[in-house]
Amino acid sequence: MITKLSHTTIFVIDQESAYDFYTNKLGFNVVDDIPVGTDARWLTVSPPEQPDLRINLFPITVGKMFPKETAQVMIDLVKNGKFGSGVFECEDVFATYEELRKKGVEFVKPPKKEFYGIEAQFKDDSGNWFSLQPRYNYDNL
Repeated sequence: MITKLSHTTIFVIDQESAYDFYTNKLGFNVVDDIPVGTDARWLTVSPPEQPDLRINLFPITVGKMFPKETAQVMIDLVKNGKFGSGVFECEDVFATYEELRKKGVEFVKPPKKEFYGIEAQFKDDSGNWFSLQPRYNYDNL
């Protein structure tokens, strides 16, 4: 029986830039930063209140993982905001929106009340977009 998700991957264009974005703008903690060979690293981060979830910031690079054509297609898709990577929760969407906006996070949708609740959407430095929502009690929607 599966009990939880421990790791997930976000494909990034530049791993060093992603490191800065996720740690300095979003306030995530670095869990793993391990060199893998001479030109790669295993880099995972986690939200401060969810330390058991490791988000792998995986660079799209040409090599064993991605042939040149595949890497270019993936880079184009990420840069153009074609990947919605997930939902991040917070206590107050409006306050978190202001805090992140002041740190330079690009929002594609400011906080808005929708039929399912309050939501904002932002992009990371690669172009992946995320929903920002309060934690819901779905029984009360």
